[in-house]
Amino acid sequence: MRIGVTRRECMFLTAAAGLTVAGTGRLRAQNGNPLRLSLDGRLEGPSAPFWVALERGFFKREGLDVSIDMATQSHESISRVASGTYDLGVGDINQMIRFRDQNPSAAMKAVFIVNNQPAYAIVGRKSRGIYGPADLDGKKLGLPAQEVATAQWPIFAKLNSIDISKITVVNVGMPVREPMLAAGEIDAVTGQAFGTPFTLRDKGVPAEDITTMMMSSYGLQLYGNSIFATTKLMAERPDVLQAFLRGLLAGLKVAITDPSSAIDAVMRRNNGASRDVELERLLTVVRYSMMTADVRMNGLGDIRGPRMDTALEQLAIGYTFKNKPKVEDIFDARFLPPEDDRKIS
Repeated sequence: MRIGVTRRECMFLTAAAGLTVAGTGRLRAQNGNPLRLSLDGRLEGPSAPFWVALERGFFKREGLDVSIDMATQSHESISRVASGTYDLGVGDINQMIRFRDQNPSAAMKAVFIVNNQPAYAIVGRKSRGIYGPADLDGKKLGLPAQEVATAQWPIFAKLNSIDISKITVVNVGMPVREPMLAAGEIDAVTGQAFGTPFTLRDKGVPAEDITTMMMSSYGLQLYGNSIFATTKLMAERPDVLQAFLRGLLAGLKVAITDPSSAIDAVMRRNNGASRDVELERLLTVVRYSMMTADVRMNGLGDIRGPRMDTALEQLAIGYTFKNKPKVEDIFDARFLPPEDDRKIS
């Protein structure tokens, strides 16, 4: 799957790079307001906005001293913030919603949507007869328990009228997911659009043999990765949180408008990776998760209440809530930069 940005998109995005990041007055740098931020996985292309903001001084100019740590598993950033060990985390908002339902004392909320659409996908092989949702009938589907997309499989199945009784579900581990699919032991798997297709290609599967079904293209209204913060930070240092989001917004704009430059911030920290691959991962997320029609109209970072209501209804298809949350229990928009600054058209 070769992903790129069209010339027209580049013209729009480059023009948007000139927007001024506005807001309340910047904090005094000498105060060195410390913040601990946890990412949700490995050092790969999609993390570029955060490293750009750090490396180019976007956080520093806001008077912040931000430290960024990676995570070994996607849920780790959520538990770190819930424990108060970290002030801020990056992670899947739907995973956070379920975590808060199971841990009602977790004092945290989402404050910024990074990925307007998640990268959840069903990835299969055309040589195994997989072209669309209906082709899963009678096939073997690998569902890794630790993959966040797996939790959304019941939603995808219901929305696309898939009879799950006709599918053989194989519980596979993350390390063997792609090798089993490459070897033809299973026909499709749950995964991330910026992950599994790339690993399959690395395993020798031709790009033209790979089918990537983005769940967001098949009815899912869920949001993706978000920034979540402790309620302590929100209550005691709201100006610091606002400053962080301004710095992050600047990093996001660079990653979106100049991804070829932004990826260098990742490569300087992961020189064993392939620049071409990591750039393609970033471009995949920019095109399919960040620069959606919703974002082009309403800007980065915010949610739309009706869509989140629908998302909660969809989550209830595959998860039984103890106490179904309201939108205001999940997301707090008070700290967002002004809407005009968040728009990229």
